Parts: sequence; structure tokens; C-alpha cells
Amino acid sequence: MKPDPNKLGANATPGSSLQRRKARQLEMSSYKGLDAILQNWEFDPHTLCVRLVKGDDGRDVIQMRVDLGVLQMETNGRPDGLQPSGFPTFLDAMLAVETNDPEFVMNEDQCFEADREFVQFYHRRISWLRLEHYHRAVEDADHTLALMDVCRDHSPEDEWTMSHEQYRPFVLFHRTQAAALAALDESTPDAAVAEINQGLEAIRAVFEEHEATEDFENDEMVLQLIKLRESIRDEYAVGDSLQERLAAAVRDEQYELAAKLRDELARRQEH
Repeated sequence: MKPDPNKLGANATPGSSLQRRKARQLEMSSYKGLDAILQNWEFDPHTLCVRLVKGDDGRDVIQMRVDLGVLQMETNGRPDGLQPSGFPTFLDAMLAVETNDPEFVMNEDQCFEADREFVQFYHRRISWLRLEHYHRAVEDADHTLALMDVCRDHSPEDEWTMSHEQYRPFVLFHRTQAAALAALDESTPDAAVAEINQGLEAIRAVFEEHEATEDFENDEMVLQLIKLRESIRDEYAVGDSLQERLAAAVRDEQYELAAKLRDELARRQEH
């Protein structure tokens, strides 16, 4: 029987095919499996399994245990360690394109690369939260929000825009959590409460932009942030912030008190 050229290739022979198989087997034999890592790090489906370890050259890397193996991420730059088009991240590459052509529309390849970067930064963001490196979680959330802005402003179609914008409150939720917990560790409980209030207002603005204000009060992420804020208040005896007292004064038409509170708020912001 003659060899099938559709299977072997137009110029292939049974001998050359055998040689290629042997070459592949030899190459594969040089690879190392993950048996030692997987056997010594059990996957727990009920929690996020993350750790900070040293790479072969001594640098810090993040490892995330998933059901079928391990994800490894760089702690600086892009999580996969690549530099798209020579830039630190794909966001940086798109900002450079935007500088040269403010009205550009993202093509299919750019949309694909944006989605890759969204996924990578999501995994690292939740890893930083789990590791309690809150400032790094804020940085990665800010990166994602900036990339969302670029995608929104240069999207090829509304459907693709909304496929990302629907997650903006979720990213803001993570950012607010991280900023509040960082403030609680390094500043004051009042500062943590202020971070939560600012985050809630940012999330509210997204709901208003998409004409879904009626859903804001019952949103699960909003309720979790309010619960965190009230637990901080209870534990550290934190009273209402100036912003909250000002809002209450305006609501109750106490205009003289509102004016005094505005003046005090302005003085604090100047310092």
C-alpha cells in the first residue's frame, strides 16, 4: 500500500515520518513534569490556593494552584512576563497607538490581545488580594480599569464594549476592598471608611451611566462593601465621615451646617 500524501505531507516518506516521531520523543523526554509540585500542594476547590515563591533566578513569582495544575505569574510588568510589541504591557502598546491616532478602532488581533491581558491581570489581582498585598491589588485593578477605558473608547462594536464594561463594577469592587484594607493596615479606620465610600460612589456612577440605578442598592458587591464599612465602624468606633454628614445636611435642608461642612472638607483636602 502506498503512503497517503494527505497524512504524510507532499514530500514526506515513511522513513522521514519515523525520524520526526523519534525526534519528538527525544525532545519530550527532556521535559520535566509537575509531579513533585502537584503531589506536595493539594488543590482545594473551596478556596483560592496561592503562594509567593522564588523562581530559578531568585526573583519572586506567584503560583496559583488550579484544578488541573499550576499557574505561574510574574510579580512585575505583565503577568506572563512578555512585552507586547516591545512595551511593558498591551495597555502601554495601545496608549502609544492612541497617541499617534486618537480615533483608531481596535482590530481583531488587538481585541484578542486585550482579552488576554484582562484575564492575566484578573488572576494576579485576586492572587494579591489572597496574599494580602493590597497595594499591588490596587495597582493591577487600576491597570485593568485603564485598559477598559481604552477598549471602551476604541471598541469596534457596542457588543464587544459591553462584554467588558459589565465587569467594571466587579473590578471597582476588588479595588475598593484592597484600598480599604491597605488603609486599615497603614493609616486609620477613618481612611478605610473613606476608601469604601469613594469606591461605592464610583460603582454607583457606573450603574447610573448604564441607567441601572435601581439595581445599585441591592447589588451583592455593594452590600458586601457596606458590610465591610459598617464592621470597621463598629470595631473601631468610627463615626460618619464629613462627606456623609454633608450629604445628610443637604438632604435635611440644613444649609448653614452644610456650608460649614463644605468649608471643613475643603480645608482638609488642601492639606
